[in-house]
This record gives sequence, structure tokens and C-alpha cells, in this order.
Amino acid sequence: MIQTLENALMKVEVSDQGAELQSIFNKQNQIEYLWQGEASVWPRKAPVLFPIVGKVKDNTYIFNQQAYSLPQHGFARDRAFKLIASTSTSCTYRLTSSDETIYIYPFAFELDIIYSIDDARLNVAYRIHNPSDQKELYFSIGAHPGFRCPLVEGEKFEDYYLEFEKAEKLNRILLDGGLRGDETEAVALTNNKLPLTVDLFGPKDAIVVSGLNSERISLKSTKSAHGLHFNYKNYPWFGIWSKPGPFVCLEPWMGVADDIHSTGDFTKKESIQKLKPESEVQYSYSMELF
Repeated sequence: MIQTLENALMKVEVSDQGAELQSIFNKQNQIEYLWQGEASVWPRKAPVLFPIVGKVKDNTYIFNQQAYSLPQHGFARDRAFKLIASTSTSCTYRLTSSDETIYIYPFAFELDIIYSIDDARLNVAYRIHNPSDQKELYFSIGAHPGFRCPLVEGEKFEDYYLEFEKAEKLNRILLDGGLRGDETEAVALTNNKLPLTVDLFGPKDAIVVSGLNSERISLKSTKSAHGLHFNYKNYPWFGIWSKPGPFVCLEPWMGVADDIHSTGDFTKKESIQKLKPESEVQYSYSMELF
């Protein structure tokens, strides 16, 4: 089922499958901003990554001396969420632990994903609740929205660039089979701008960086005035990804893939989040269309 949020400036659609965004439409300029999931390139649009970001080594992790298996980016993106609240400009979806999830992820949880629009701004929040009265909850969560690039007919991918809010020294971690490898590579910026080219990705996969100074990255064109401001705060990791196709993903992460030397101990996983019993935490990001 699709839930629609709409105001005078924008229209947003969300599916209960994965609580995944389906459309981010700017009514002022009549532009669809969200990648539409072309199956031959990348069939997803904006999956939510939970309870892990990226891969665990050998798709296996260990908790309390027992081995469990999880696919890349976890299982939330492939589950049906329940719509628990909605208005014309907001909606909240919930996924809860079940016998099926406990088998592969031995924790009780409630994951709420909250979407709201305000003028030409889309706000996204993740609220994680630990319902257990005894057991700590270990998890990671991340966003993976893909944006059409180019946004405007007649332009091309290489006409676009990412502009960082503050000066950055990008040092990407090179991936090895989806895991963090030992090698890094500098990514050059010019006046805080990263021109988009297919060569940035390709065999090297995503640009994975940590410790950004910026709390905003803007997608802009050299040929037109259309783009978006992507706002995030207090995320230790950020991913930028594309395939040979007209989109780019901007991904704030509370977690990251294992490295090639990982022991598999889930409690010691890099950037794993730990939530005390009967407590909750919330993370958010937003985007402004122009």
C-alpha cells in the first residue's frame, strides 16, 4: 500500500514494504527527485538499512557464543511495516521483532520510521525502542536514498556535483568484497565541490568516509538551478554511491560494514549502537528541494 503526503509545494509517496520512499515530487518545477528503481540498474529507491549497515564478514556474526547470519544491510528493507499514524503531511511506520527476526537477530526491538513534509522540505526520522526489561539492544541503522541525476532532461550525470557545507579532506576507505579493506584513497575536492563522474564508483564501489565536518551536502548542476540540500547531523559515517546509471545515493550511517579482519563479535562491531533496556533513541535527516 502507498501512503501519500502532500502540500502546496511537494508530494511524497511511501510504501509499507520496507517503509521505503517511492516518490519525492517537486510540484513547483514538476521534477521527480527520487530515483525510480530501474530493475536493470538498481531496483531499489531508498532502502532503510537495519539492523546492520553494509556486510558482516562471511554474512555471519556472533552473539553470546552463537553464530547468526544476516544479509547485506539487514532485513528491514525487505519487511512489511505497519502504518501506525498518518496525516496529510506525515506518516509513521513500525516494524517490530518477531519469531522470524529473532531467529537471525536475537533482540527485541521496535523500529519506527517517520516521514513529514514542510514546504519543500522532507524530514525523515528513525526511532528505535528497546522493549526488553533486561537485555541491551545492539544495532546499526542507515539511510540509502537514491536521487535522480540528472534531474533535468537534456543534462547528464557529469553535469552534477556535490557541494560540502564545510572544508573537507575526503579519505575514502577502499572496499574489499563489500568489507572495509586496509587501503584508503584521497578524494580531491575543489572549493568544497566533488564533480560526479562514473569513474568515482565503478569497481571501487561506494565512497565511504568518516568524521565529516559538514552537516549539509548539496546536489547541484552546472547547467541548471535545480538540486537539493541534504541535511544530517551526528552520523559517524557517510556513504556516496552510484552505478553506471542516472542516480546518486547520499547515505548517513550509524554503523558501517565489517572490515576484512573482523572477528565477528557483534558487541565489538565497529560503530555498533547499544541501547539500554526499556529505552529509545532517534536519528534524523532531511532534504530541501530547489
